[in-house]
Amino acid sequence: MDDGAEASTRGAPVNRSDLRFEPRLREAVRSNLASFERRALELEGRRAAAVAVTLLADAEERACFLLTRRAARLRAHGGQWALPGGRVDPGESAPDAALRELAEELGLLLPSHSLLGLLDDYASRSGFVITPVVVWAGSAESLTPNPSEVAAAYRVPLAELERPDAPRLRFIPESERPVISLPLVGTQVHAPTAAILYQLREVALRGRDTRVAHFEQPVFAWK
Repeated sequence: MDDGAEASTRGAPVNRSDLRFEPRLREAVRSNLASFERRALELEGRRAAAVAVTLLADAEERACFLLTRRAARLRAHGGQWALPGGRVDPGESAPDAALRELAEELGLLLPSHSLLGLLDDYASRSGFVITPVVVWAGSAESLTPNPSEVAAAYRVPLAELERPDAPRLRFIPESERPVISLPLVGTQVHAPTAAILYQLREVALRGRDTRVAHFEQPVFAWK
């Protein structure tokens, strides 16, 4: 599928058969992210945010990422699919913010050395510059979702990102940019989460320099 993304191969691709939760996957992801020249964005009046792209195992020792459903009563983006994350506090780095949000939202405490790397900043329609922080969470046997922020948390196998129907693109009257979606957890997950997870696949798993800033969000996520 030609998604119009800027892409070139730089790192070493991870075979689908290797998507087990093993040290060699961690080192491959770390290496691919280290060789990726990520793009940071100026705030330009927007607010800084960070999300944790959290890699962990499920009960079958498959490599997974964490995906949450935001609590319906939240004032902003209630009920939407998201990666754990939130605003970066004054004087706080994006990695520190992502780890703090993981602890606050899911009770998952990770040390700073769990950081594997960063993906490109993504500017959301709601006024944030989001920095995706990729972290390795080990087995993370128990998660404790904070009900005031998280309705549910899911361990989604990384192999789901390799589906032949992912990503899905469509155009809307309100924008000239394509809306990106991923078929996950029995539904469609949209940008910014879909854009970030697609770049995770392309950069961290396939070793490709793929950009996602041009991908649009659905109109319901603009506020």
